[in-house]
Amino acid sequence: MLIVAALYHFTRFENPAALKAPLARVCCSRGVKGSLLLAPEGINGTIAGTRAGIDAALAHIRALPGCAGLEWKEAETADMPFGRMKVRLKREIVTMGQPDVDPRARVGHHVPPADWNALITAPDVAVIDTRNAYEVAIGTFQGAVDPGTRSFSEFPAWWEANKHRFHNKRIAMFCTGGIRCEKSTNYLLGQGVEEVFHLKGGILKYLEEVPQGDSLWQGGCFVFDQRVAVGHGLAPTGHLLCHACRRPLQPEDRLRPEYEDGVSCHHCATEFTEERRAGFRERQRQIALALARGERHLGPDEGAE
Repeated sequence: MLIVAALYHFTRFENPAALKAPLARVCCSRGVKGSLLLAPEGINGTIAGTRAGIDAALAHIRALPGCAGLEWKEAETADMPFGRMKVRLKREIVTMGQPDVDPRARVGHHVPPADWNALITAPDVAVIDTRNAYEVAIGTFQGAVDPGTRSFSEFPAWWEANKHRFHNKRIAMFCTGGIRCEKSTNYLLGQGVEEVFHLKGGILKYLEEVPQGDSLWQGGCFVFDQRVAVGHGLAPTGHLLCHACRRPLQPEDRLRPEYEDGVSCHHCATEFTEERRAGFRERQRQIALALARGERHLGPDEGAE
């Protein structure tokens, strides 16, 4: 059994580039795979490996500047959900594009999963899903507002256009693992919203701790690895991934006329040029050849929230 560890931590890295190679070396030497992002504001990502490998990687990360208080979420999986190990440098570990946003200064009130249901069913609370529209489409909390954003960087503009809808409301926000809410709640506080809350540990922690019979969650939760989506107890839901546009699919979506394995789905049928699609088809050909040789093709990079 392998361990999947999802993590993020906001801290100040003066020279993220200097941290990249040693971190990649530790992970690769222990057989750990996944995706980690380094930026001046901290670290974010998901990794998978044996218990010993994950422990070694986490020990290295906790020893980085300001990371002693690192928290992470774990799940078990029978199969390795990543094809490779990638450590990448980014300007932000989750892109919002708001230079004045600083989660290290202040964030909304953290609400543990056990208290979340009571908060979001209160009549004076508006619940906002901060994730992208394709994630919301496969699962969300009952009554949550979907901003319909294609990327997290669109959230500030959405709030500016819709803030009148939430006058005199307390705001409760949630996301997959908590990182987007660290920024979105800081942003709302900076916009003058007085009472802002967010789900501690995100949807993943809620699905891990709250019994299904008590749950207000509906559907699956998109995750940024080859499990695609998980449900209660963090069990995979059976969703698939379009390897062209990286959006989640229901198994029956493969029967739609727009679907071509690794090339297109009903979400992205009109989004790519024929040149790009030719590249996708060549990638699928290489995957088939690798399978015939009994090898695993690395495929496209996995993402991170």
